[in-house]
Amino acid sequence: MANKKTAAATSAKRSPPTARKARRAAPPRKAPPPRRAPSRATSARPPASPSPAARAPAATPERDEARPTAMAIAHAALDKKGEDVTVLDVRGLTSYADYFVIVTADSDRQAGAIADHVEQTMKGLGVRKVGVEGYESGRWILVDYGDVVAHVMNRESRGFYDLEGLWADAPRFTVS
Repeated sequence: MANKKTAAATSAKRSPPTARKARRAAPPRKAPPPRRAPSRATSARPPASPSPAARAPAATPERDEARPTAMAIAHAALDKKGEDVTVLDVRGLTSYADYFVIVTADSDRQAGAIADHVEQTMKGLGVRKVGVEGYESGRWILVDYGDVVAHVMNRESRGFYDLEGLWADAPRFTVS
């Protein structure tokens, strides 16, 4: 009797051959027709004129919002006797900043004082810093303000890393 039950159970699981759906193979896809080059002889329209914005030269250059921040950082560094204050315009050369402000300090302690004064000055102007690196050692302190990055370095580090040489293509000006 056990065999009859299992035979009945397996036959119930199977569907009858008439109930099964017949699977058909999908028809093969046709290749797309070859592309033709447009003929020049059929073009009866005159060439499109450029839009008014494209025709007129730029009357005013883009407003540079990062330059005042860079100048404020440079002047704050000069307030604390920073030397060789140089601003590099790295717009178009890098995607993470518009300006670098490079300052030389005579000692690690002076580098910390310059970085502190830059932070206080920028905070007073309402500019928030993104981050600070190297404050503990004082040899190279980097203060990031997003579009402007301040590098406060001692003489050895500035000579060794030579940021002005690395960014030789960047326009620069000295602030005094």
